[in-house]
Parts: sequence; structure tokens; C-alpha cells
Amino acid sequence: MHAFTLHTTPHIVFEPGGIRRLGEIAGDKLGGRVLLVTDPGLRRAGLADAAVEALRGSGCEVEVYGEVEEDPSRATVEAAAAMAAEFDATGIVGFGGGSSMDVAKLVSALAGGAQALDEMWGLEQVRRRVLPLVLVPTTAGTGSEVTKSAIVTLPGDQKLGVVSSALLPDIALLDPDLTLSLPPFSTAATGIDAMTHAIESYTVRHPNANPISRAAAVEALKLLGRNIESAVHEPANREARGAMLLGAMVAGTAFANAPVAAVHALAHPIGGGFHVAHGLSNALVLPHVMRFNAPAAGARYAELAPHVFPDLAGGGDAEALCATLIERIAELRSKVGLVTRLRDVGVGEDDLPAMAAKATVMQNLLDNNPRDMGEADILDIYRAAW
Repeated sequence: MHAFTLHTTPHIVFEPGGIRRLGEIAGDKLGGRVLLVTDPGLRRAGLADAAVEALRGSGCEVEVYGEVEEDPSRATVEAAAAMAAEFDATGIVGFGGGSSMDVAKLVSALAGGAQALDEMWGLEQVRRRVLPLVLVPTTAGTGSEVTKSAIVTLPGDQKLGVVSSALLPDIALLDPDLTLSLPPFSTAATGIDAMTHAIESYTVRHPNANPISRAAAVEALKLLGRNIESAVHEPANREARGAMLLGAMVAGTAFANAPVAAVHALAHPIGGGFHVAHGLSNALVLPHVMRFNAPAAGARYAELAPHVFPDLAGGGDAEALCATLIERIAELRSKVGLVTRLRDVGVGEDDLPAMAAKATVMQNLLDNNPRDMGEADILDIYRAAW
């Protein structure tokens, strides 16, 4: 057994309706002046109001930065950090999907101006997190509440990441009631995203892949695979919603320690170039990457099959189980209402070579893949997905 390191959020609270106790749970940690970071949609829907009221009820003064967009820009991060400084915030709450939580992470590290954003890019470059941080996810997908990364979009759709254990929050509050109003598309796309995290983490070729990350991936897929259709088609099903939220968090724990690979590398040119939601970008290529990986990862895929789809228990030899899992994953996309072809999101056949070239640049992700993948292989996968 090789050496490994496990990073995760030190205090995780899973509690239906727990947002009403946010002040009680986190008020002492956050201090008296809290900046809540969220997005315009959640503000308009009033979903953030319960968080603000709970904090104010515990004696905190609260300001809200509510302008986080999907794939947040550097300007957004810096504007939120400036608001935190002007407000003299003593703590940060990230409330929303992965974008809001990523911005909140960076604001908590940028507060006070001790370190510039340009000094943080890459792995473990953040010297310290300045302000206490609490993350409250409202989608069941990214697992950002337990990961040590934050992604920023720069001009030209270039994405840069800050990856540091300093970005892990003090507390993650998981309240499945906050996901009840999530539309079917978002439920499906974020759910497949979380499943992708678990599948890639379980099969990844990485020195920090370990028994704990693999156990987390298995548990995540049990929760996600058995509940995603119910969550999409029965949006008020609290049991399914809770299982999805918990599954996304557990998948986040897995891939925060044994990272993602080629699916995410191939998804980046789709999302960045055609403004496709991240979860859908993953879904469009997931089964095709799995087919490519099968010669190297087939046994691992076979191990996962009965956890994702319980009826596959005892379903034949490893090769057959692997093939069946891939086909069932491909079918699941349609069952939860997602489009399945690149052409369905505006990608032209003549766009594929340039996309393959862009994906090849994501060598840090491709290096994790269980099977070596070159530009010609990527182009073949895009063509199969087109």
C-alpha cells in the first residue's frame, strides 16, 4: 500500500432545513460581519433570504454579493473581494452552485490583500486563507464544498485554477431542501457531473488514488445512480434530493483526492467554446471516453456496475459488465432529459479538430487517465460523440 494524503472539509453538517440554523451552526466561526456570495438567480428566487435571516438572527451584520455568473470571471472574483474589504468582513459564506462557492473560496483567501490572485494559480500556492469560510451548496453536482480548487475564466475563455488545501472551508452545510426548486435540466446535468467525478476518481491513474477515495466513489455512485431519475422526474422527492446532495459531496471528496481525467479534459472545449453547462459537457463525452478507456479500466468499470445499477449484480464476467455499464450510462442521459450529441449543442463537425487541439493542452488531466490519450484519439472520441 502506497503513501497518500486525504484532504476534506473538517466539519460537514447534513440537515434538511438546516439553512434556518446557519447562524447557530456557523455564527461563532464567521464573526460579526458576514459577506454572503451568491448568484442573481438565487437572489431573485429569494432562496438566499433564509441564509441572510438566519445570520442576522444570530447577531451578524450581513452584506450580499449577488453577481456571480456561471464560469465566474476574474472581474467577478475581484469585485467580490473588494466588497469584502469595503465591508470589513469577518467571514465569508458561499451560497449556491460551484461558481458561487469557488468565488467565495477565493474571496476568503484574497481578503486583506496579503496575496494577489496572480500569485495563487496552480497547486498549493495560497499562503493562507485569511477569513473563515462556510459553503452551502444549492445544487447536487460540483462537490465544491469539499474540494480544494476554484476555477476562474479569463478573457478568451481561458480557465485557470487555484488548487490549495487552504481553500477548504471551515464548515459545509448540506440542506437538501435548498435543492427542491432545482429545475429538471440542472438536476440532471449536475447529477451526471457528480457521477463523472466518482467514475473518474475510481479509475484514475494518479499517485494519490487510495482506498478511501475509491470507497467514497463507490458510495457516491450508490447514492447518485439509484436516485438521479427520481430527483429529475419527482422534484419534490426529499429522499432522492437528499441522496443526490450527499452523493455529490461524497463524490467531491473522492475526486478532491484522486482527481478527474480525460472526460473533464474533453469537456472543457465544449463548455468554454460553446457555452454549454459543465455537467452537460461531461455527459456528452462520458460514455465515449469510457469506451476508449475500457481496455485499461474495464475491470474497474465492472466493479462499479452493480453499485450504479443494482440489477447488474451477478450480471456476468468483467468484460460484459463493463460494456453494459457504459451502455446504461449512455442511456441514462436520455432518461434524465439531456441531449446526447455534440451537434445538439451547436458544435459543427468542422469544429472538432480545433476542439481536439484545445483538449490536448489539458495534459494535467490527460495524464490522470487510465489509458494514454493523444490528439488523434481525442478527435475520434469527439467524432463518435458528434
